[in-house]
Amino acid sequence: MALFLVTYDLRKEGQDYGPLIKRLHELGAQRVLLSTWLLPQRTGGGDVAVAIRNDLGRYLDNNDRFLAIEVKNAAAWHRCEMGDLDLKALIERNAAP
Repeated sequence: MALFLVTYDLRKEGQDYGPLIKRLHELGAQRVLLSTWLLPQRTGGGDVAVAIRNDLGRYLDNNDRFLAIEVKNAAAWHRCEMGDLDLKALIERNAAP
């Protein structure tokens, strides 16, 4: 398993980003901050990050910003959107050592 951090800056006010959030949910992503998600995947690597970007990029405007990066099993946080124990379990279950 692999775990990817997906984060974005949606820079155009008044846009409907509901389809982006719906797609993230469909992919099994968990929201950890307002614009930051953790997305479990079967495998890791640069090709997977590119595939995530290409998939979710369909829902972004030209002036939005986006980052997908593989997470390793080392993390620290403070008051994320999801509960601490759930976040810890998600990282331990999916992130590479």
